[in-house]
Amino acid sequence: MNSWFTVKVKYTKQLENGTFKRVSEPYLLAAMTFTDAEARIYEELGSSIRGEFQVTGIARTDLHDIFQYDDAEQWFKCKVTYDRIDEDGEKAKTISQNFLVSAAHVKEAYERIEESLSTLMIDFNVVSITASPIVEIFPYREEDVQSPVQKAPKFEEETSHTPIRQVFSASGTDLDEEDTDDVFIDDSEISDETTEA
Repeated sequence: MNSWFTVKVKYTKQLENGTFKRVSEPYLLAAMTFTDAEARIYEELGSSIRGEFQVTGIARTDLHDIFQYDDAEQWFKCKVTYDRIDEDGEKAKTISQNFLVSAAHVKEAYERIEESLSTLMIDFNVVSITASPIVEIFPYREEDVQSPVQKAPKFEEETSHTPIRQVFSASGTDLDEEDTDDVFIDDSEISDETTEA
């Protein structure tokens, strides 16, 4: 199963004023293992960073979902809690989950996390929102695994620009076991096979 990894990369960056500075920047990417994460960061950044760069750290990152909007580049980490009652109905257990959302400022991040989680059937609390240093996110790729990316539908005729949202989930977390049982078979294929035998 894929996980999110934060990979810190150190390289020499040319600043806007033309000077060069050695920087260390964190990137978030989806990978199966630490080795896959390192190989993928070299693949993703190899063409965009001039000169040499070095991977200085890789850490597994606990994120439930990522909500990316096309009108913002700043990332905010949102911690959300909710209560889950045991099957006996006696004890309530508080569950914490981390989400990443792109927004221009903290207030917009709060509004977007509220909007994104509005379909939940439980009451939740947004406990904290902090600015994240993440520079860029590299989600799951089709050639690596089946992608859990859910894109918001685009309308061809838009009168005003509304931000497009993408949701990146950990592989397999959105599917229940019941969903995997829904396999559709064309009846014509079955009848053709039985007549040939």
